[in-house]
Amino acid sequence: MLKVEQVNLITKITKQIILEDISFQVLEGECLAIIGSSGAGKTSLLRVINRLQNITNGALYFNNINYQEIPIIKLRQNIVYVPQEPKLLEMTVKEALIYPLLLQELPKTEIKQRVEYWREQFKISQELLERKENQLSLGQRQLITLARALIMRPKVLLLDEPSSALDHGKTDNLLGILQLLSTQEKVAIILISHQLNFVQDFAQKVIYLDQGKILENRLISDVDWQEIQARLKLNNEEQFNF
Repeated sequence: MLKVEQVNLITKITKQIILEDISFQVLEGECLAIIGSSGAGKTSLLRVINRLQNITNGALYFNNINYQEIPIIKLRQNIVYVPQEPKLLEMTVKEALIYPLLLQELPKTEIKQRVEYWREQFKISQELLERKENQLSLGQRQLITLARALIMRPKVLLLDEPSSALDHGKTDNLLGILQLLSTQEKVAIILISHQLNFVQDFAQKVIYLDQGKILENRLISDVDWQEIQARLKLNNEEQFNF
């Protein structure tokens, strides 16, 4: 479904290495978690996969087709990115949900069906549909942007800390939705999270990223979580040790 091959990302002016020799692949319906301390390059990696940043060298493939051969609009209709800080572009919730479907020029009946389906899945009330961004909590905005992404029926879903502002109940509901997407719809999901319990419940594979490099790429069953927690704690302490 998705292949990242020897990808490097280096800033043009300062020549800072953001990503170095990144290679992995994600199969249809597979759930991959990316973990690592702040500044490891996790978000940059998702942005590269969504072509929000251009790589310095290397290659990316979607369904065995090089990214360079895929129109960017078509790519982003299939590979959908949900950033950590959700934005509704000053639209109402209903307008935000409908907007990506209007861009695809779908029939009104199908738009209505999709909006209603995902409204129910994420337990979005009718009253909430008429609210604007400044009338929503961070958790509500997070759910709306997730619904907006899934309403597009992506083949690959990129999620940056999707449960960071959700309470326990909404996190469990999100986990159930993602698991159904991967098993029934065969959506490949790549997720960044600092919540290791969520990662353990969600992922089949885990990549540990540190200073732009992949240190580990393992099946979830092969991960030493005590070692991971100790390493993350040490990295975080070093970042704040001036």
